[in-house]
Amino acid sequence: MKMQDLQLAKLRLKEENLNLVIAKKGHIIFETKSHGIVGFLKAIEKLSKELLGSSVADRIVGRAAAMLCAYSRVVSVFAVTISEEGIKVLEDNNVFYQFENRVPNILNNKRTDVCPFEKITANLSSPKEAYKKLKSLVGFSHQNQ
Repeated sequence: MKMQDLQLAKLRLKEENLNLVIAKKGHIIFETKSHGIVGFLKAIEKLSKELLGSSVADRIVGRAAAMLCAYSRVVSVFAVTISEEGIKVLEDNNVFYQFENRVPNILNNKRTDVCPFEKITANLSSPKEAYKKLKSLVGFSHQNQ
């Protein structure tokens, strides 16, 4: 089912021009157009343990997003663009992954520096610690989808 879920999420991501799609047991359980890691944080808040064993399709997977995947215990990830650090985190946590583009770093929106979320998680090794830190920094509960 893992590969079917990953293909389902990947197809939906591309067809609907979404930024994040999560599938499990043949069904889409979450999707969003939110940019950055906000969408993933919303998915964790909404679905929590339901993410265990799910498959994620995301436009951009850097270290921060990969840490959230590890924290959520997803089994597979598809990324349109993935960073070297994102790959390392997924491999370290035994998460299967596919990607279209591999880049050294995920950049900020202006493409002038490394993404702030990548910097925040750079020295963290615990996915749980990364989740708590990202959640507190984003304050996403005040934002709408």
